[in-house]
Amino acid sequence: MQGQRVLFSLAVVAVLFLSSFPVTYGAESMAQFYERSLPTPQEEMVALERFKGQPLVVNFWASWCPPCVEEMPDLDELAQTLPQVQFIGLAVDTQRNVRKFQEKVSVSYPLLVVGHEGIEWMKALGNSQAGVPYTLILDEDGNQVDKILGPIRQDALRKTLTTHFAP
Repeated sequence: MQGQRVLFSLAVVAVLFLSSFPVTYGAESMAQFYERSLPTPQEEMVALERFKGQPLVVNFWASWCPPCVEEMPDLDELAQTLPQVQFIGLAVDTQRNVRKFQEKVSVSYPLLVVGHEGIEWMKALGNSQAGVPYTLILDEDGNQVDKILGPIRQDALRKTLTTHFAP
């Protein structure tokens, strides 16, 4: 058990270290992002272009990912206290799993299902490891302000959002 903890800790440190190197993605990737539509867990289609023109926090997550689930209340609180910023959760999961998840956990921001295609989306958007949770902060023009691979720290994310997107 001790050995597994050490290996897990080393893996987390490696991912955090590697994610600190700047990874850029082209304007083409962001344009393609906004051109797509995704289903809600209830199978209603949502065009991502509706989020253009406003600051946006995009959180890639999965119902089977404990750190993803643990950070959702913090993201939800930020979404409720910072109305000038739009939040969306993109589930790298199935609609069925997300529907079951919503029966237990409720958030105020939209949850959309990107499925396993989300792995390629994350890679195209600067997450070469394709790990979750992965959070992008985009300005009104779709430019990356920040990215977080791994769980968010609510205080740090709040500071980033209020610094860049004051009410």
